[in-house]
Amino acid sequence: MSICLSSLILLPIWISMAQIQQGGPDEKEKTTALKDLLSRIDLDELMKKDEPPLDFPDTLEGFEYAFNEKGQLRHIKTGEPFVFNYREDLHRWNQKRYEALGEIITKYVYELLEKDCNLKKISIPVDATESEPKSFIFMSEDALTNPQKLMVLIHGSGVVRAGQWARRLIINEDLDSGTQIPFIKRAMDEGYGVIVLNPNENYIEVEKPKIHLQSSSDSSDEPAEKRERKDKVSKETKKRRDFYEKYRNPQREKEMMQLYIRENGSPEEHAIYVWDHFIAQSAAENVFFVAHSYGGLAFVELMIQREADVKSKVTAVALTDSVHNVWHQEAGKTIREWMRENCCNWVSSSEPLDTSVESMLPDCPRVSAGTDRHELTSFPAFLTHESCPSFSFSEPKQTFYSRHQTLTLSRFFVSWGFFCLFVCFN
Repeated sequence: MSICLSSLILLPIWISMAQIQQGGPDEKEKTTALKDLLSRIDLDELMKKDEPPLDFPDTLEGFEYAFNEKGQLRHIKTGEPFVFNYREDLHRWNQKRYEALGEIITKYVYELLEKDCNLKKISIPVDATESEPKSFIFMSEDALTNPQKLMVLIHGSGVVRAGQWARRLIINEDLDSGTQIPFIKRAMDEGYGVIVLNPNENYIEVEKPKIHLQSSSDSSDEPAEKRERKDKVSKETKKRRDFYEKYRNPQREKEMMQLYIRENGSPEEHAIYVWDHFIAQSAAENVFFVAHSYGGLAFVELMIQREADVKSKVTAVALTDSVHNVWHQEAGKTIREWMRENCCNWVSSSEPLDTSVESMLPDCPRVSAGTDRHELTSFPAFLTHESCPSFSFSEPKQTFYSRHQTLTLSRFFVSWGFFCLFVCFN
């Protein structure tokens, strides 16, 4: 049916081309114009006219999905996992549906951070006016007052927001593998303050204002006959453009513009802002970072911009498949040396968990995360009790250094949603 429909739409153009190909130079120009039009017609786009409306529910219940007791997203009636291809041969519509569900998931995770994890939602910039664009982070009650330990979590790039590692995992696997919630709960149980960054919330979108152009007849001193001809041509051009647009994008979405958030317009800016206004102001003597993917790059940029402060306050950094590059980011020798002693990068690899992985970069050690899937590198790997000792960051930092010359991050383990960090002393 779709092929027949597109053929019917294009048939008049093909007939016209066949007729004018036999003509003179003027007709050949028309042929060129028609060929240009055909080259710009995307049959996939053309088929959008058969799409159902891009009108989706704004609640999980509206989608007829819910999270079960295992944290898995399941259909309320059938109990089946989420189905992406809800409508066959309508990939764009299915993708839009998936994105709409993803936005609901984001809000759902925010609610869990506040209700289940007892975190506070803090608006930034801290001195924002009522009318300017704002973002937010999440913090535990004792994040700034805990005198001993603070855990800072940074996710990667893309559509994920505060509290998430990977939207795909939340939807297709479960909440434990796709969110930071197990990390947060375990950290708080072990006496850590917690700060959850939101590095992808860099701007707000508002509808682009429509520009009403003043008619040429109102603003021109041209003769009336010439103005009328120009207006007629303009109307004909608009009519053709609207006709083409009808088939190119029949469900035309609103044109949006981005208003960037002051001092938080990128993940790197966001990390520096949260450091300056929260982490650096915290009472914690030992700060620990867990950073995934682009979050690792943001941390390295933070080190470059605030090297002395980071070195004085941060004890250890667990990176998971970090995409940082000390050469491209121009990290100095002293930063690279510090990273070798205080950071470890759990990278995607088919090797067993914790197996050493060779690196071409002279920064931190790299070990296998036990999976070759990037989004799963932060997912907890099941470990026995013997290979996963409990936290041991309770002693003050100066005691560590008085007893040992070098403090190294030895392991970052996760056990079905629970992680443990511990240090070894050389």
